[in-house]
Amino acid sequence: MDVRTHETMVTFDHPFRIRGTEGVLPAGTYRVVIDEEQILGLSFIAYRRVATLLHTPAVAAPQGRSESLAIDAADLEAALPWPPTTISPR
Repeated sequence: MDVRTHETMVTFDHPFRIRGTEGVLPAGTYRVVIDEEQILGLSFIAYRRVATLLHTPAVAAPQGRSESLAIDAADLEAALPWPPTTISPR
């Protein structure tokens, strides 16, 4: 199956919480990786999201223990600042 990966940087100006993570995450810029797989059997090319990973700590934070947290895409959307001007594809 064809899988593609997108990487995005997301900036939070204030501490935030995402369901499925422990506690509050500090403000900063985080790397988000989205994996999608191709949906076969259609008359056109289409993909569905199969994973969204939030990498901690924030990019500029002192490097200690790093984690890739599997999160729900809807929870990430809900946590994003509005308007979402701080998201940039990488």
